Amino acid sequence: MFSSLFGTVRNYGLLQKGYIYQQRFTLVNIKLKWVKDPTLDAVVAGQRDLKAAGILLSIIASSSECCLPIYRLNPHRGQLGFPCDLKLSTFIRRYPNVFVESNFLDSGGTPVPSFGLSPQALKLYHEQESILEHNQLELRDRLCRLLMLTRDRILPLHTIDQLKWDLGLPYDYLHSFVPKHPDRFSLVRLPDGRDGLKLLFWDDKLAVSELLKNASSQQDREDIKNGSLAFPVSFTRGFGMKRKCMEWLKEWQKLPYTSPYTNASHLDPRTDESEKRVVGVFHELLHLTLHKQTERKNVSNLRKPLALPQKFTKAFERHPGIFYLSNKNDTQTVVLREAYNGRELMQKHPLVRIREELANLLKKGFLDRSRGVYKKDRDENLVAEMEKEVCIKEKTRELSL
Repeated sequence: MFSSLFGTVRNYGLLQKGYIYQQRFTLVNIKLKWVKDPTLDAVVAGQRDLKAAGILLSIIASSSECCLPIYRLNPHRGQLGFPCDLKLSTFIRRYPNVFVESNFLDSGGTPVPSFGLSPQALKLYHEQESILEHNQLELRDRLCRLLMLTRDRILPLHTIDQLKWDLGLPYDYLHSFVPKHPDRFSLVRLPDGRDGLKLLFWDDKLAVSELLKNASSQQDREDIKNGSLAFPVSFTRGFGMKRKCMEWLKEWQKLPYTSPYTNASHLDPRTDESEKRVVGVFHELLHLTLHKQTERKNVSNLRKPLALPQKFTKAFERHPGIFYLSNKNDTQTVVLREAYNGRELMQKHPLVRIREELANLLKKGFLDRSRGVYKKDRDENLVAEMEKEVCIKEKTRELSL
């Protein structure tokens, strides 16, 4: 009995030593300092206003009147990512060359602000709709690949809604896009009562990750043969990594690469190989986005659908050479480093070019407004609108008498 107990204690001691070794030398447990990257911060900085303006543009343009009162726009505020203290009307008025303000008198005679679109903004919207139409199949495959990353090929609509801007899906994708592909997608009711989108058809041609696609030009033949693909890595200028960490990063890169489209339930979540699979999933997910970035909170509820371990988003912090975490816009945004050359996105989807034109329009309108270019025209328009409403009201009263 004593020998048995001694053996147990001895084995426990060996296990404890092994555990300490793993904790000390595995990348999974190494903490690397965050270093600010001004270039990528600048890329992220303008995205919040651009996204908000793009969503509002789609909402207004798709309305029957192409002009909506502020109380019809306020319910969409939650999708825009504004600070709590910023009024929606204040944001809209920053960009008078995109949003055109008018007024009508309510039943009590109080002027109610309404917002339409400028000719330039409306032109961009129509160009965007044309691009969406011509890229139907590509966007369909993009959504298919997102669902193919999940364990059950299903995602709650709420989760897709959070990612639809990043994926380039139409604002009203559930009505204008999904019904056009009944062979691919189906609406389902989830066990928790929420609505979800289910993938109906698995396409092996789509189940090839971007890392694997680029392997022939970026990887050694021997590594490709062994399946130990390495992720492109670059660091912010001034980032210093300890020699021990650098050595283990090299070893980690040589570990087997598990495709994000394959079942990885056999992997122990405490190992570096599992960590590499997690990194591979997010590497692929960011490649599915147009700007190769998304807010961290957008993926925080993907743990179960993607079959990821606890605290899975820590991978962003542990691999600063692959991902950059920006703290701009009062949130954290994950950026795929390899996708950018300085501030320039290396591969641009046609929708990105439309968004860049909208961003330029927003910038010009903001600067012109600060110079007072629009003040005189706006004041004259407001007076004219109010006089028109008063005139209509007077005529209505005369007819009733």
